[in-house]
Amino acid sequence: MTRKHATIGSSTRRAIKEIFAGLDYARLGPIYCDEGGDEFWKAKRGLCQRLGTRVADALLSRLTPGGASLYVGAGVAELPVLAMETIELERRVAACNLRREEVQLLNRACAPCPIRFLHQDAGTVRGRMDHLWLVSVLNDPERFPELSVLSYGQANPVTFNARKFLPQQRTVATLVNRCLGRLRVPGLVTTTVEEAVWVAEWCHRRGISYRIEQQTFASPTVGDPICFIWIG
Repeated sequence: MTRKHATIGSSTRRAIKEIFAGLDYARLGPIYCDEGGDEFWKAKRGLCQRLGTRVADALLSRLTPGGASLYVGAGVAELPVLAMETIELERRVAACNLRREEVQLLNRACAPCPIRFLHQDAGTVRGRMDHLWLVSVLNDPERFPELSVLSYGQANPVTFNARKFLPQQRTVATLVNRCLGRLRVPGLVTTTVEEAVWVAEWCHRRGISYRIEQQTFASPTVGDPICFIWIG
C-alpha cells in the first residue's frame, strides 16, 4: 500500500545527474531514432531526467525496502527509477533490455552505481518479485505495429492487417503471462493506461483482484500516461 509521500534523497539525485551526464548520447541516438538522434536527445535528455525523477518519487512511497523488481525493456527513461530502487531502497532489480549495444552503453554510464542492465528476455528471469515495470513495451510500434495502432485507437479498418495482428497478440500475451507469473500477490505493476488492459485480463482469468490508481504520470520518452496497479 502507498505510504506517506516522500521524495528521493540528495545522494540519489546526484547519482541520477551523474548517470545522465555520463551517457553517450551520440551512440544512443541511432538506437532510439532512425534519423535525428542528436535532435531527439537534445529535446529529451533533460525531460527524461525530470519526468523519470517524478515517477521515482511516486514509486518511493509505494515500494518496500529490500524487495525485488523486474523491468521489461528498461532503457534511459528508467534510470531515475532504477537509481531510486537500488540506492534509496536497496532493492534487487532485474533491468532487462534486448538491445545489446544499449545495455553496454547504459552499464558503462551506471558503473559507479549498483544498477546493472541485463541483455536478456525479461520472461526468462528467474525468481519472484513484488514489483513489475511494464511501460511502453506491449504497444511498441516497432515490435508490434498492428497491436500498437489498435492500442492507441489509430487503426484504419481499411488497411488494418488482422493476419499480422494475431501473432503479435499471442507474443504479448505470452510475455505478460511469463512476467506476471513471477509477481508475488499482493504486488504492484507499473504500466501505462494503454497497456493496463493486459494486466486486467491476466487478473480476470485467474480470479485475482486488482485496483488501478487514478493518478497518472507522463512517461519520460514516449509521453504515455503511467499508472500503478495493485494486484491482490
